[in-house]
Formats: sequence, structure tokens, C-alpha cells
Amino acid sequence: MKNFKQYLSKYTTFFTFVFLVFVLAILTKGQALSWASIKTLVIAEAVRAFASLGVGMIIITKGIDLSIGYVVCLTASVAASFAQVPTYESALYYGHSFPLIIPIVAGILAGGLFGLFNGVLVAYGRLPPFIATLGTMSIARGIQLIYTKAAIVGSLTTEFKALAQNSVGPAFFSFPYLGVYVVAISFVIWVLLKHTRQGTHFYAIGGNAQAARVSGINVERDLMCVYLYAGLLYGCAGVLQAGRLGLANALTANGMELDAIAAVTVGGVSQNGGVGTMGGMIIGVFTMGLINYGMSFLSIDSYYQLLVKGAIIIVAVYFDMKKYARRA
Repeated sequence: MKNFKQYLSKYTTFFTFVFLVFVLAILTKGQALSWASIKTLVIAEAVRAFASLGVGMIIITKGIDLSIGYVVCLTASVAASFAQVPTYESALYYGHSFPLIIPIVAGILAGGLFGLFNGVLVAYGRLPPFIATLGTMSIARGIQLIYTKAAIVGSLTTEFKALAQNSVGPAFFSFPYLGVYVVAISFVIWVLLKHTRQGTHFYAIGGNAQAARVSGINVERDLMCVYLYAGLLYGCAGVLQAGRLGLANALTANGMELDAIAAVTVGGVSQNGGVGTMGGMIIGVFTMGLINYGMSFLSIDSYYQLLVKGAIIIVAVYFDMKKYARRA
């Protein structure tokens, strides 16, 4: 019995996901398990998966990032501005046509710069992550409004939109490009966290930063790196979001920080630091996606869905603290 409880505790996230799939399948009379529904879920949650993997690594180091939503909004706007049809009269760069690589690199680079800025503030400026990222959240918001003049950045090229809207495989069993990207980046993060020295450092810093420093780990450098990596992931999320929607505006990725933090918390990433896995983060993302899908299917108002997300974060953190308090 004791071993069973330990096993259940270790894989709570996975069993919760399976339970929700089972319940949703009953409520939708099996429609939730159709290939079309699975593809819809993958498309809806893919961008959040990138943001969640980024903030998940930060939380492992016992940090937090509140700037996610507006950084993704900014990176989406930057990418979209270089992907507009050159003849579009309201294009930010009217008359200029850029190669496909330019909007991709521009969006990812913008995210990386903000991540690096966050990392410098936290690691070398010694600012609490909550305060540092709260400030950069406002800065990202302001830059986005100034850059776009608060206008919609639309009329994007078909080539750019295809990056996030197309699928691979035969029509009857096609798989979205977005899902392929999530699989690829998940593998990269898994290797980073489980099979590199730096990944081990992230867990050590989250467990006890002072002990990590004494053991020879360059805490400041690794903290800066984890925020940089997260920023690059936010940049990827922004590029894909712009391509998926075919535009970007001031409301793009609004509230994504809540979704991402909720997902990784549900996925078993401890707010106490030092605990979390790539697999848990991804399962957390799709668990939240199933909850959103279920609430939409039951016609629950979107405003109430925000209440549910907030409650999920509180409950998940409460049980996380109880679990690790018992181990202390």
C-alpha cells in the first residue's frame, strides 16, 4: 500500500490527465478522442507549451516570470511586422519584402534579448524575480505599443502563416506543424535538464542556491542563462502565435503568463524550486488544455474560466507545499 501511494504521488500529473481524458470522453460521447479533436487540442496548446517550458525551467531555479504574456505579444508583433505583404498600405515596412528567415529570427531574437535582460536583473542586479519581471512586463507592453502604434499588424504572407497553420502527413491523418515543433523543443529541453551539467545546476540552484555556490556552481551565470533560454522560447511562441493567427496586436497572448504558470504548477514543477520535469510540464499544458476544452464544451463563460484557472493554481501550490513540507 505504501509503495502504491508513493507511485501514485510520483505520477499524480499523469493519472490526473488520464482521468480528465476519460471524463471528457464520456461528456462528449467519445468526440474528445477523435483525431480531429486531438489535433485541435494540439494546435490550441502548442504555443503555450513553448511558454510553459520556459517558465518551468525558471521555476525549477526557484524563480518566476510575470513578463511572459507581453514578451510573447511583443515578439509576435516584431515577427509579424517583417512578414507583412509589402504592398499592404498599413504595413510597418511598406514596400519592403523580407526573406522568411527574417521575421523568425527577429521574433526569437527579441524574446532572447528580454530574457537576457530579465536574467541580468535577477542574477547580477539581485532583484527579486517577481519585481524584475513585473517591471519588464510593463516595458515589453510599452515597446509593443510604441513599435506598432497600437495598431493591428496584419496581412501576413502565406509563406509565413504556413509555418504554423499547415500540417504534415496524409489528409485523413495529418499532424499539425505546431505539434512537430512541440515534440522537437520538448526533446531539446529534456536533454538540457536531464543530460547536461547546466541542467543539473538549475536543479541545484532551485534546491539551495547557497549550497550550489559553495559547491562551485556559477549561480549568476546559470540564472542568467535560464532566463535567456526562457526568452528564446517566448520568442518562438510569439513567432508561432503570429503565424497561427495571421496577425498580431496588443491583445496577443494576453494572460499567457497565467496559463503557463498554471500549467507547469499542475505539471508538478514545485514553487519551492529544484523539482520538475519536461514531461510533467507538457502533461500540465495539455491537462489545462483539456480543462479549457471541457469548460468550453459545457458552455461555461470565459470569465468564469479565469476563476477556475486561478483556483487551480492556488490548489496546486497548496498541495505542492503540503507534500514537500511532509518531506522536510
